[in-house]
Amino acid sequence: MSLIKSVSTVSLLTLASRVTGLARELLMASTFGASALTDAFQVAFRIPNLLRRLFAEGAFSQAFVPVLAAAREREGEAATRVLIDRVASLLSLALLLTCVIGVAAAPVLVWMMASGLQQSPRGFEAAVFMTRWMFPYIGFMSLVALSAGILNTWRRFAVPAATPVLLNLAMMAAAVWGAPALQARGIEPIYAMAAGVMLGGALQLAVQIPALMRLQLLPRLNWSPRAVAAAWSDSGTRRIAALMLPALLGVSVAQISLLINTQIASHLEPGSVSWLVYADRLMEFPTALLGVALGVVLLPQLSAARAADDAQKYSALLDWGLRWVLTLGLPCAVALLLFSQPLVASLYHYGAFTGRDVAMTTHALMGYGLGLIGLVAIKVLAPGFYASQDIRTPVKIAVVVLVLTQLLNLVFVPLFAHAGLALAIGLGAMINAGWLLIGLLRRGSYVPQPGWLKLGLQVLAASAALGLFLGWAAQAVDWVALRSQPGLRLGLLAAVMAACAVIYLGLLRVLGLRPPALMGR
Repeated sequence: MSLIKSVSTVSLLTLASRVTGLARELLMASTFGASALTDAFQVAFRIPNLLRRLFAEGAFSQAFVPVLAAAREREGEAATRVLIDRVASLLSLALLLTCVIGVAAAPVLVWMMASGLQQSPRGFEAAVFMTRWMFPYIGFMSLVALSAGILNTWRRFAVPAATPVLLNLAMMAAAVWGAPALQARGIEPIYAMAAGVMLGGALQLAVQIPALMRLQLLPRLNWSPRAVAAAWSDSGTRRIAALMLPALLGVSVAQISLLINTQIASHLEPGSVSWLVYADRLMEFPTALLGVALGVVLLPQLSAARAADDAQKYSALLDWGLRWVLTLGLPCAVALLLFSQPLVASLYHYGAFTGRDVAMTTHALMGYGLGLIGLVAIKVLAPGFYASQDIRTPVKIAVVVLVLTQLLNLVFVPLFAHAGLALAIGLGAMINAGWLLIGLLRRGSYVPQPGWLKLGLQVLAASAALGLFLGWAAQAVDWVALRSQPGLRLGLLAAVMAACAVIYLGLLRVLGLRPPALMGR
C-alpha cells in the first residue's frame, strides 16, 4: 500500500471517528451542559485515558512498534510471532494488576487529578464512583494498542483506525437511552456515560481479534511462571522494556502537564474542565486527521528504513510528512483562530449548552489553535527519533518544554483563566516541534529536499486569502443568535467550509502547487 493511500485510509477512518466523537460531545453538551457533574465525568474518564496514553498508546507503542518492525525485517515471521506472544503475556498480566490497584485507589487518584472537585462534595463523590467503574477501560485499550501496533506493522491500518468509532457510538447510546433510563429511576444520569465507556472499550478490543486471526497473529497468552520467566529473558521483550523507560518518562511529561492543567482548571470556575475538553475535541479533527494519520503510517516505515540502513529513504519519508503538515496544518490553524466562535456555536450551542459556554469554549479553542502546527508536526518529528530507537532525545526536550509550559501558565492563567492553559499548551507545542526539527537536522537524519521556499510562499499566500474570507464570514452572521434555527446555522457552516476548500485549494493550484507533485514526494 502506497504512503498516500495508507494516510488517506487512516485519515478517512479517523474522520469518521472524529465526526462521531463530535456527535458524542454534542449530545453530552446538550444533555448535561457544563457543570460540576460533567467536570466529574471528564476527570473520571481522563484518569484511565491518562494511564492508557502513558503506558499503552504512549510508551508501549513507541517502544513496541520499532522493535517489532526491526524483528520482522531481520529475523523473519516465526521469530516475530514468538515475540508478540511473549509481549502480550507480560502486558496482560501487568494490566490485570494495574486495574485491581486502580479501582481500589480511585479516591486518591481523583484527588491527585482534580482536588478542586472537593468544592462540590457531590462532584467529587461522582468522580470517584465513575473512576471505579471506568478504570478497567485501561485494560481494554492497552490490549487494543498492542493489536494496533501489530496490525500497523503489517500495514493493516484500517481496523485500528476505525475502532474508536465504536467507543463514540457506545457513549452516544448511553447519552440517548441510558441517561433518561437512569433519571427515571432516580439515579444520576451522568453515570450512564461510564457504562458507555466500558461498553465501547470492550467493543474496540473485540473487533481486533478477527483481523489478528486472519494474519495468524492473535497472541497466545501464557501466565505460567516458566512462560513469564522466558518472556522476560527474551532479548526482544527486554529491548522493549529498556526503550519503555525513557519513553515512559517522555509520555509522562505530557501527561504530567495534562494533570497539572486539570488540577488548575478544577480550582477555577465550575465548568472550566468541560470547556477545555469541548475545545480539545474540536482540536482533534486536524491533529488526528493529519498528525495522527501521518504518525501511524510513518513510524513502521521509518523503522523498516532504519533497520535496512536506508538513510535516503528515511529522510525522504520525513520530508514528505512535513510538507503535508505545512500544506494542511496552516489553513486549519487560521480557521481555528479566526472562525472558532462559529464552529463552537454551530456544533455545541444546543440544550443545556449556553451562550456563555460558547464564549468560554471559543477562548480555549483559540489558545489551542495557536499551537496547531506544532501539535501536528510533533506527530511526524517524534517518530523520526523513535524509529531509530532514540527515545531519550525527545524526552529531554519534553521535560524542558513542560517546565516552560508551566511558567507560561503562571503568566497566562491570571490573565485568561482556563483559556490561558490552552494557550500555554499551544505555545509549548510549537517550541517542542521546533526543537525536534533542529535535532533531526543537526544529526543529519533529515535533509530537506528542494522546493521548501516555494511551497512555503504558496501555502502562506493561500492561507492569507483564506483568513480574509473566514474573518468576514465570522462577522457577517450572528452565529450565536441562530440557535433557534439550527438547520440554517449548520447549512451556513457547511457552505463556509465548502467555500474554504474551494478558495484554498483553488489558490494553491493557481499558484502552481499540484497535489500529484506533493503526493509523489
